[in-house]
Formats: sequence, C-alpha cells, structure tokens
Amino acid sequence: MARLTAAFGASHSTMLFSPLENWLKLFDHVDRKAPVHDFDGTPRPFDELLAERPADAAERISPEAISRHWQATNDALDRLEADIAASGIDVLIIVGDDQREIFQDDCRPAIGIYYGGTIRNAAAPPAPSDDWYVNDQRCRLEDGTDVHYPCHPALGAHLIEGLTARGFDIAAVAALPDDRFEGHAYSFVHRRLMRTGPVPIVPVFLNTYYPPNQPTPARCYDLGLALRDLVAAFPDDIRVGIMASGGLSHFLVNETLDADVIAAIRANDRDALCALPPRILVGGSSEIRNWICVTAAAGDLALDWLSYVPAYRSQALTGVGLGFAAWL
Repeated sequence: MARLTAAFGASHSTMLFSPLENWLKLFDHVDRKAPVHDFDGTPRPFDELLAERPADAAERISPEAISRHWQATNDALDRLEADIAASGIDVLIIVGDDQREIFQDDCRPAIGIYYGGTIRNAAAPPAPSDDWYVNDQRCRLEDGTDVHYPCHPALGAHLIEGLTARGFDIAAVAALPDDRFEGHAYSFVHRRLMRTGPVPIVPVFLNTYYPPNQPTPARCYDLGLALRDLVAAFPDDIRVGIMASGGLSHFLVNETLDADVIAAIRANDRDALCALPPRILVGGSSEIRNWICVTAAAGDLALDWLSYVPAYRSQALTGVGLGFAAWL
C-alpha cells in the first residue's frame, strides 16, 4: 500500500526568483498595478495605502531588513529543496491554485485534478523584457524549449475516483489544450525545488482566487483528510509526498493573520483553520487555502520546521508573507 511519508509548504512568489538587487529596488511599479486588499479584505488603491503607512515603514523596507529577509528566504528554499530530494518520495501531490493559466472565466472548477502522463511547462519567450520584474517572472518558464514533466496518472485517477465517491465534485483533467501549460504554482516547484531532477507529480487545482465558487476553509481541510485516506488506500507500494504551493498573506503583508495561521498549522487546529473568514482570504492571501488542505493531509506526520519571512517590498508595505515548511 502507498504511504504518505512527507509534506511540504512553499510560497511561490516571483520574489523567490529575484536576486537581492531587485528586492532592494522595490516592487512599487508592480504593486501599483496589482489588486491589493486590506486586512478586512477590502480593495485599496496603492496610493491610499502609501498615505496611511505606519511610522516604522522605512525600517521595514530598509536595505538591512530587506537583505536579512532575502537571505532567510533563500536559506529556507535551499533547505526545502534538500528535504524534498532526501525524502525518497516517489510522487508529489501539489495542491496549488490556477490564475487563468489553465482554467478561464468561462469554466473554472472549484477543485480539479490532473491525471495525464506528463504536464508541459512552456519555454520562456526568446526576447527578454526591459522590466526586471518580467524577466524574473520568466524564470518560472523553461530555458530554450518546452519541458514535459512526469506525472503519476494512476494515483491521479485513484484520487479523482475516491474523492468523487466521498462527495467531492472533481474536474478530471487528462490533458491540456495546446495553448495551455502548467501554472506557476506547479512550475515554481519544478524550476526551483526540483533542480536536481523531477519527481512525478499529481497537480491538484483549488480555485482559491475567483468568486463565486472558492472552496471554504472547512472544505479545504476536509479535502486534505480525504487525500490522506485515499493515498493510504492506493495499492502500489510507493512513498507519497504532498505540498502546498502559494501563500501566505499578500499583497499586503498581514503579519497578524500569518501568525494566526502558522499557530493553527503547528497545532493542526482544525477549528481555527476552518474558522478563518473567507472575506479575508482574498487576492494572494486566498492561497492560504492550499496550506489548510495540506495541514489536514499531514496530520499523521511531525512538523519538522517552518520558516516565515514578512517580505515587505514597496513604499506602501505591500509584499508577501513568505512561508516554508516540511513535515517529515
């Protein structure tokens, strides 16, 4: 029988491909254009946030603070990459979200699972941009030519069938149209955390971002429990890992929310995780749903380590609450 032997969590921000010099330049020109929600989930203009920034804002984005955060982030990424390689897993279930990369507004499932034999990541455009941020985003794509990464279709089909039997409505995705490729929640794992060689994956898509059919926190937790049980029921003798890709709070760093989520993750506190108000799990912070799912799935494993970096990146204190974790 299969065994769930490891679990992981990782933010997947473009920041994680950016060198320190680009962190120091700040991301104001990017975040001015991005939808930013305040701590109550209300959309706010960048300039309005800039006018209301706290007295210690300059300290939070000082070169010294940014340099510490960049180093802590890359230390955590290196540790996570090493843990994945050393875990001995035969397949990795990646719970991530799709941001109009595979699914469009005309048809977007609340939950989908890919069970094709491989999944394609596209080659980066040949001509680099004049914008360093766009060039950093290119790092999610391939150098020179498309790459078809291995998947585990038998486990994917098993999860689809088992979840359907348990009352989950699952979009079964066997292949992608020629103009689609794996989204950044999955390409980040391939490009940054599997650089020594890919492990076969099963992509699980949660619609964290887009109304009106985002799964509730409770539904995400129950999904994680079901995934754990279904892995244990898979007949092949394989070691399975599961990963949350995305989060934590962004694009306005909410250290209070992140601290509450991290405390609940450490304690595997179902009540606290399920009680998170959906109104604040919006924008980038919606990806906390992926961590809720994986926390439930990892309930029989010990949390080995968790690293958190409040990565402020603009004059208005936008940024990403970067989280990394391993259950081993």
